[in-house]
Amino acid sequence: MRTTTTTVALLAATAFLLPTSAHAASGPRLGDCAAGELCLWSKAGFKGARQVYDLTHIDMESCTTLPPGTDAQSLADRMGRPVTTYQSAECAETAEFDTHPGAGTWMPQVPYRVRAFKVWES
Repeated sequence: MRTTTTTVALLAATAFLLPTSAHAASGPRLGDCAAGELCLWSKAGFKGARQVYDLTHIDMESCTTLPPGTDAQSLADRMGRPVTTYQSAECAETAEFDTHPGAGTWMPQVPYRVRAFKVWES
């Protein structure tokens, strides 16, 4: 009887220590972005319309402007290269800009509206 009581008590205590699958899944969700891509979302938290860029469609170290009337509020840099994002649609350094390392950067909220970017060799 004593062994049964101890075993039940240990099982009950262990249940409180182990996370449930619902609790574990409630953490922050990163945006879907494949290796080799720069993904930009129109809303914070990786929500809204997503734009995807890779090296086959852009020129290295050149200003790539987002389509007219669009901007991004969250991003994922999975290009494997540094990417500088700009508030200015002309990549002007007189407005806000930041360079993100290319090793896998997810930003659920960029501190400004991204309107252009440059991808660097290294």
